[in-house]
Amino acid sequence: MTDTLTGEETKTTMSATNRQALPYYGRPLWRRWLMTREMAVIAAVIVVSVIAVAVVPYFGSPTTLYFLLLDIAPILMIALPMTLVIVTGEIDLSVASTLGLSSVLLGVLTKGGMPIGLAMVICLLAGLAAGAVNGFLVTVVGLPSLAVTIGTLALFRGIAVGLLGTTAITTFPAFWTSLAQARIGGSGVPAVMVLVAVLIVVFAIVLHFTAFGRGLFALGLSSDTATFSGVNVNRAKFISFLLTGLLASLAGIFWTLRYGSARGDNALGLELSVIAAVLLGGVSIFGGKGALHGVVAGVVLIGVLQSALRLASVSSDAINIITGVLLIFSVLSPRFLDWYHSARASWSRSRER
Repeated sequence: MTDTLTGEETKTTMSATNRQALPYYGRPLWRRWLMTREMAVIAAVIVVSVIAVAVVPYFGSPTTLYFLLLDIAPILMIALPMTLVIVTGEIDLSVASTLGLSSVLLGVLTKGGMPIGLAMVICLLAGLAAGAVNGFLVTVVGLPSLAVTIGTLALFRGIAVGLLGTTAITTFPAFWTSLAQARIGGSGVPAVMVLVAVLIVVFAIVLHFTAFGRGLFALGLSSDTATFSGVNVNRAKFISFLLTGLLASLAGIFWTLRYGSARGDNALGLELSVIAAVLLGGVSIFGGKGALHGVVAGVVLIGVLQSALRLASVSSDAINIITGVLLIFSVLSPRFLDWYHSARASWSRSRER
């Protein structure tokens, strides 16, 4: 026996590969752009928004838009680095706890007399430290990220509650609380969305237009292949966890100043909305697949649904159930689509024979 292919076998293999590629690359460019999971989510955002404006009272008002964008701002901040983590095939469940820890630190340090600017820097460093803990345990120790971040979820939240107990700190400089709630001119768009827009552009460039981003996708598809291609696997994962910690801490600063309250239970359960939005936006839970514009659309879709349901007087428990259903759908739908395309390709090949 031999492991090499004869000329005829090589032609046969290449022909089979070409037949598999043609259904995608043979399509017109507009179909390759529009007939995607990400564009389907964008279309869903438009459809749901139109229905909500028509059916739900006051949903189309500038005030509703203002609070909707304020609500999704911290989710977007965290979803951007979370996309990088999930693309590598890992996950970070500790982001909401990191946000809560950052919020408590900002309150405790400010109440202790520290200038709020310096307190913010320390909060960001604490977020980096939290991400470093996760990254070290995953990349150096070799533990699974699911188990690690479940543990640090409890650890960081426990530290936050331990520092502040059940009390809240509500004394923050008026300038900063007003800035967190400011609008752009007389519109219904919060000023914080400028920062969010900049972050979206930066992460889109990093993920889709740099060697580092291409390495993340390669890593998600196959760790061994990525290693042979020159990707530093551990460093890529470590940086991704650092970024989730940093942006979760930034979201904690915004959360605290927006509500004017530092509490140990701030953003409790927010990781569910973040992960649901990332997966709903087309990022594969198994890694190696996704696009940032789909993630942004996923965050907006979940935000629109939650805002419309709250205005329709739907209970928070029911909203959590709907979010959970969306999360399950986000995980199952790509598998179903892969099965459908595989079955369709097999059927097409059988007809050709």
